[in-house]
Order: sequence, then structure tokens, then C-alpha cells
Amino acid sequence: MRLSRSALLLATAWVGTGEPAFAHHALAVQYDLNRSVVVSGTVTKVEWTNPHVRLYLDTTGSRENDVMHWQLEMASPNLLVLGGLKIDSLRRGDQVTVSANPARDGSNQGYARKVSHAAH
Repeated sequence: MRLSRSALLLATAWVGTGEPAFAHHALAVQYDLNRSVVVSGTVTKVEWTNPHVRLYLDTTGSRENDVMHWQLEMASPNLLVLGGLKIDSLRRGDQVTVSANPARDGSNQGYARKVSHAAH
């Protein structure tokens, strides 16, 4: 069973709000917690591994055939499940929009704060 867009957004937002989670892995070193980016694209892979779930997206760049690959770190699998996400909530081919804290080094990486399925 798939979660509704609002349930997915709520679950991801709930687990992404705790500042103490940033401290133990020093995510603030890798990601700029004072900035956010919005990335929309197609899910290419989801890795449900500890300590953090990884979401991979392909997005369209400024030119028509320009594809950018994004790697987005999420909370731990346990926290995502407690928040209502399931291992099959995000599948390859899904269109999603992600609000994330961007990588400090300017690469196409970020810490996902909110994830929602694109409207059909």
C-alpha cells in the first residue's frame, strides 16, 4: 500500500526536524543548515541502509537533454518507519519534489527535509 502524498510529506518532515540528530553525525559539517534547495525529479534508486536512507534522483538541467544526478541523505530507516514511511513508499520511476539542505561543497547532494510525490 502506498502512502498518500500528504502522509509522505508529514512523515519526512516529522523525522527531519530534530536538531539533535544533526549533532551526532555532524551533518552540519557536510550540509548548509541555513540554506535550502528544492529538487524535482525521477527516483532512480533508494537505499534503505543504516545509518541513513539515501535517495537518488535524476533531474533535468537548464538544457533540454541535460540530466543532473542528485544524492539525498535522509533520516535513519527506523525514524522514517516510525514516521509512517515504508520501504516501498518511494520507488524507482516516481516523480518527487524534495526540499533539502544543500551540500557545502556545491555538489548535487543534500540532506532531505521534506519529500512529496509530484501531482499526477
